[in-house]
Amino acid sequence: MGTDKPLNLLDLDRKAMERYFVSLGAKPFHGRNVFKWIHKHGVTDFDRMTDLSKRLRAQLRESAEVRLPEVVLEKPSADGTVKWVMELDDGQRVETVWIPDGRRSTVCVSSQVGCALDCAFCSTARQGFNRNLAVGEIVGQLWHATRIMQRPPTNVVLMGMGEPLANFEPVVSALDIMQDDLAYMLSKYRVTVSTSGIVPNLYRLREVSDVSLAVSLHAPDNGLRDELVPINRKYPLESLIPACRDFIRGDKRRKITWEYVMLDGVNDSIAHAKALIRLLEGTPSKINLIPFNPFPGSPYRSSPPERIAAFRQRLLRAGIMTIVRKTRGDDIDAACGQLVGRVRDRSGRALARLRVAADGRGVR
Repeated sequence: MGTDKPLNLLDLDRKAMERYFVSLGAKPFHGRNVFKWIHKHGVTDFDRMTDLSKRLRAQLRESAEVRLPEVVLEKPSADGTVKWVMELDDGQRVETVWIPDGRRSTVCVSSQVGCALDCAFCSTARQGFNRNLAVGEIVGQLWHATRIMQRPPTNVVLMGMGEPLANFEPVVSALDIMQDDLAYMLSKYRVTVSTSGIVPNLYRLREVSDVSLAVSLHAPDNGLRDELVPINRKYPLESLIPACRDFIRGDKRRKITWEYVMLDGVNDSIAHAKALIRLLEGTPSKINLIPFNPFPGSPYRSSPPERIAAFRQRLLRAGIMTIVRKTRGDDIDAACGQLVGRVRDRSGRALARLRVAADGRGVR
């Protein structure tokens, strides 16, 4: 095998695990058993998998392993939120957040090291982008959260670092594992993919995965969204909104969750609320209004509470379910838009920002 690493079984969904065990001369059910040991029981030592023969365990030790991210930092918040920094094999770091809410609990999972989409109000985007996460690096975050908290979460959101739909195949495999009855048993209403709107992959996702959808909207028109969410220049609202409607077609229980960060004097007027109502007409919707979470160097401020309340009331009057998301974990930089990890930027964007700032032109 030379210097090649053993196969990481954490990268395999159930079907891939069955195929791997058949390639070893074993039966598909052996793959299902190991899949269950890893994800449902949290066992990573082959010798503890007592329903495998000694011969099969020896084969696994030769060719495979369960390679998890390493938890290098745990930061608890005063409100019960917990943030973990997890280090990957190459020294990159991503962040994962556990958010308790009574009987419910949500894990925010990262899908990339950094993010390439450069949303103007997001601290993660300021770090630049290095690479996509492998399946095991995505699922490994949930594996750790489940063991550390000694219970599985009720909800998982791919809303940590990165754009999930820019890492399509590994994300889909990770979603399959999260929903598998032999693993984490999460329903399609309890697993949410949060995207800025890569339209072709929205259509692809509908075909291959049954999950819920949250969309980072943040503006009711193309002009403003081009500034706040640059991917809009490639996939404007005229293409995004129909793709979202198609995603929930045929499921009367489903709504699209729209994420809308409230930026003082930027997107928070009653005129913006009215434009948002017009934009979403005919789309089953739930809107999360998110008070902006500041970070060093940001030119934005959060909208005043009274303006957020007025914005919400206008949407409610139009019959749109609207909540103001409670800021959680901001004392440990775990709130929405604050995750930064450690990113060796390969995009050059972070360096470009520093050059712009040094030239005295400022950063937007």
